[in-house]
Amino acid sequence: MLRTIIDAFKVPELRNKILFTLGILALYRFGAYVPVPGIPFNEFANAFATSGVSMAMLDLFTGGALSHFSVFSLGIMPYITASIIMQLMQGVIPAVGRWSKEGETGRKKITQVTRFLTLGLGLINAIGYLFLFKSSQYGVVFSSEIPEIVTDIIVVFTLVAGTAFIMWMGELITQRGIGNGMSLIIFTSIISRVPSAIFSSVNLQADLGMGIAITVVIVAIVLLCIPAIIFVERAQRRIPVNYAKRVQGRRMMGGQSTYIPLKVNAAGVIPIIFASCLIYFPAQIAALFNVEWLTAAANAMSSGWINWILTLVLVVFFAYFYTSMVFNPEETSDNLRKQGGFIPGVRPGSATTDYIKRVINRITLPGGLFIALIAVVPSILFYFTGNQLIQAFGGTSILIMIGVALDTMSKIESQLKMHNYEGFFK
Repeated sequence: MLRTIIDAFKVPELRNKILFTLGILALYRFGAYVPVPGIPFNEFANAFATSGVSMAMLDLFTGGALSHFSVFSLGIMPYITASIIMQLMQGVIPAVGRWSKEGETGRKKITQVTRFLTLGLGLINAIGYLFLFKSSQYGVVFSSEIPEIVTDIIVVFTLVAGTAFIMWMGELITQRGIGNGMSLIIFTSIISRVPSAIFSSVNLQADLGMGIAITVVIVAIVLLCIPAIIFVERAQRRIPVNYAKRVQGRRMMGGQSTYIPLKVNAAGVIPIIFASCLIYFPAQIAALFNVEWLTAAANAMSSGWINWILTLVLVVFFAYFYTSMVFNPEETSDNLRKQGGFIPGVRPGSATTDYIKRVINRITLPGGLFIALIAVVPSILFYFTGNQLIQAFGGTSILIMIGVALDTMSKIESQLKMHNYEGFFK
């Protein structure tokens, strides 16, 4: 792996992309520690330390920005929520469904609407956080030297501008860097919490030696789970395809055999991200209205058996949903027919379409259940132990980190192979 990284920096174009990506991510982490104007930093940090489970999970996905009430406190959640809404609208609103089939032009329209929707959701979240943090629970008191309404406007504007800036940075990484920008921002947010979680785990026990031993065991279990997760992430069900021989001029064409690679987990980390956003969305609504029963409901959905059941169901649902969005059996069957290809033992046309659908449905279920269990089991362990390292290295976090890392490595590898270098995967 070290040699592959060295080779990546030997290619000027790839080196510039990697350095650009690292620079943008460093700028994002810097912004996570820049507080909004007028915030009493120490008093707010102490109050946030006693907040509920839902706020702690939201803080995890912002990389600690929320607990600092920084300019990036809203994190990437408004954009992901907007993306989920647009994905769902493709099957509900005919116009949006047509956009998704119009190629690059349609994608630009969807992206533009997603941006405006992100800003709208960011505005709602910013106002909600302002009301929540000014309540008696947190007791944020601004300076009396300027009118309070002016300070409120500045805070809300700063938070929304921070969301827009994160969205812009993510798109810049996707366009000019390496990997998916939004996924890398989430990856950076999660992994930035690991050092503090390790320190917290070591000091959780009264006996320092016991704390170190428990921390080592947790890290060892995580390292043992990583190969299994990577195995499922890269597992494929290969459908054999033959091409009929045909004469074109004086040459014999066709006759080859190949396969259609169907990933067991075709949706990657998207089901985890989407499910997490929906589960913790009530926490954002609770922050807006600051109602006791709504806050209690948000906390219940953020931990405990309700959270576990919701996570399991939503992850499996989004595994099917997103797979159906990215893979079209009808289109695949039609392309095979046009190119003279066929699946052995299956008639071309509708029979081929039905066969591919059945295969997808069979392999998506175990893939979805696997990532759902990986997400739920650590949450159960954290619920009973309270160890912050389990939360930081929880199923959701580790699946996102591994999924994003594999996706980024695959993109780097494709660039390396264009220049005749070996990649990460042998």
